[in-house]
Amino acid sequence: MDNENKWEYDYSSQDKNESGDTGYPNVGSSGMNTANQYNDPQPEPETAYTAPQTDNGAGGATPPVHPVQPQDAQPPKKKKKFNGKRVARSAVALVLAAAMGFAGGFVGAKFGGSGKVVIQQVAPSSTADSASGSDSSITAASSSGSSLTTEQVADLVSPSVVVITTEQVVYSQWSWYGQNQVESGAGSGVIISSDGYILTCAHVVDGASTITVTIGDKDYTATLVGEDTTSDIAVIKIDADGLTPATVGNSDSLKVGQSVMAVGNPLGELGGTVTGGMISALNRSVTIQGSSSVNTMSLIQMDASVSPGNSGGGLFNMNGELVGIVNAKSSSSDAEGLGFAIPINDAIKVAQELLENGYVTGRPYLGITYLAVTDAQTASQLGVNAYGVYVVEVVKGGPAEKAGLQAGDRIVSVDGTEIASKDDLGTLMQEHAAGDTLSITIARDGQMQTVNVTLGEKTASNS
Repeated sequence: MDNENKWEYDYSSQDKNESGDTGYPNVGSSGMNTANQYNDPQPEPETAYTAPQTDNGAGGATPPVHPVQPQDAQPPKKKKKFNGKRVARSAVALVLAAAMGFAGGFVGAKFGGSGKVVIQQVAPSSTADSASGSDSSITAASSSGSSLTTEQVADLVSPSVVVITTEQVVYSQWSWYGQNQVESGAGSGVIISSDGYILTCAHVVDGASTITVTIGDKDYTATLVGEDTTSDIAVIKIDADGLTPATVGNSDSLKVGQSVMAVGNPLGELGGTVTGGMISALNRSVTIQGSSSVNTMSLIQMDASVSPGNSGGGLFNMNGELVGIVNAKSSSSDAEGLGFAIPINDAIKVAQELLENGYVTGRPYLGITYLAVTDAQTASQLGVNAYGVYVVEVVKGGPAEKAGLQAGDRIVSVDGTEIASKDDLGTLMQEHAAGDTLSITIARDGQMQTVNVTLGEKTASNS
């Protein structure tokens, strides 16, 4: 192994042929929980290529709607290089919702007209309420604002963290004759209401056909309330009452050097594992690799040990308050003690929108599926003579179709910015909102033309 830091994806079934600077992987499900790879634009790691474009800016033959992946794109566990410049830079593109303050008491969010989901929260100056049945000394320490011992925190918060296992039916073109297979994954979640609402990472449940939650020795079938891949947050629901919700703290009050505790399901087999550490950095701008997207996020960096399967688990302060949702880790042998978590202020704001609407309002929607051609082999297989991002399919009635985009178009630039990879297109989309108009230059039948597309809103039905 060379001396560069390596960052390994936990999506071993991801069918892509990529290289280059991609940032950090999701801790994620410990199995192969994949999703449709050709979603509406999300950023993706750029693949380095040296062959020049051969059509002087014009698109070649139309790629098939269901392209065949190159054989060398079989899904081994991938290792990606980390460029220190990406982490060292300031957070110039915060894709998460702005942090929110808490006034104490309870915050309610409607869901499905069935009343309010109660999420227990505390003011910055107060601390966690005692979990039901907890020792009275824990209650007293927490209520007085003093820190608890590690044993007390573990006892207080562990009942609020659950094991999540998933199954997904996928089509494998590498199996004999091609066939459907069931792939499993595992992650963690945090109970946020006594009646069964659970907060987790979107990449843990994305694409899952079944979701099972384990609390103690009992299994529950869960339903997906909503997910947001941009913030990597999802809410699921089980049919249960009398659960122990985590008390939500205030991630804005965190300090570098502050002690924290991570609770989750490492390796998908060790539910309820507790690890300790400290806050290493705040507002760390990093790039997170998911099963079907790559997003730049502003995260909490901590040195508590986390492993595949910890995603969706809780990061707690020493008052037993939930301050983050674990979602990424370093898997490099050269870099130890690097874990990341979504600040709970951001996560709760997204969760409330998911509870209210089933999706996060204002996210842009273009209405295409697409494929990045970044190597000669794929270009040859698809019968195209230029590298770039190709439209594979246009969603009927979507913004792209209304603007005149067609399958086979190669997206050359958007608002004057060259588009050479999915990463380029996805990053640019993150900078816009529903209702914005984009000027998209495409190559079609050897000719260049420009169309104006007014972005729609990404909802639960079209995401």
